[in-house]
Amino acid sequence: MIIAVDGPTASGKGTIARALAARFGLPHLDTGLLYRAVGRQVQLDGGNPDDPGAALAACDFPSSLLDEEILRSEEVGGFASRVSVHPAVRRALYERQRAFATQTGGAVLDGRDIGTVIAPEAEVKLFVTASVPERARRRWLEMTGRGIDVALAEIERDIAARDARDMGRKDAPLIAAPDAVLLDNTHLGRDEAIAAAIAAVRARADLG
Repeated sequence: MIIAVDGPTASGKGTIARALAARFGLPHLDTGLLYRAVGRQVQLDGGNPDDPGAALAACDFPSSLLDEEILRSEEVGGFASRVSVHPAVRRALYERQRAFATQTGGAVLDGRDIGTVIAPEAEVKLFVTASVPERARRRWLEMTGRGIDVALAEIERDIAARDARDMGRKDAPLIAAPDAVLLDNTHLGRDEAIAAAIAAVRARADLG
């Protein structure tokens, strides 16, 4: 069984995907981490993430980069959003994601184009979202909890800008697949959102 979990930044899709993987005994891939690694490599190279050539060259990043905590930072997230608009970058990372999705036994993948591009044949597709102010608030709490001093308004502006880039790009834009289950968790707590996702998977996969 392939479970595709898509949605905008800070929507909670990663938390939900990890919970689904644990619940149904499936391997999990955070595909956004691949784009963050490319963005980070561009940064390390001193390149411009808006330059297609620099972004493509950064796709040849060392696997060890995926373990670095800095990939979770807001700055690298912004770089990831910018490199992801380049079709060549998306093509370079497509096969890695596709191989993971089609492995024997199935998998859970979260990202922005899993149900529409990477695994359109997925048995279950979820599109997880929440309002921009709520996503910004959650990200702000997360960051300040880690001792990072950042303004809530700044995070909200950054999230809105990422949404615009992700939804407006020509290649694999962020959209819900026609057959995806929409899960708006603006007013749901973590456990409530996970429970709703599990129920959706069980219904779609006819697990009773």
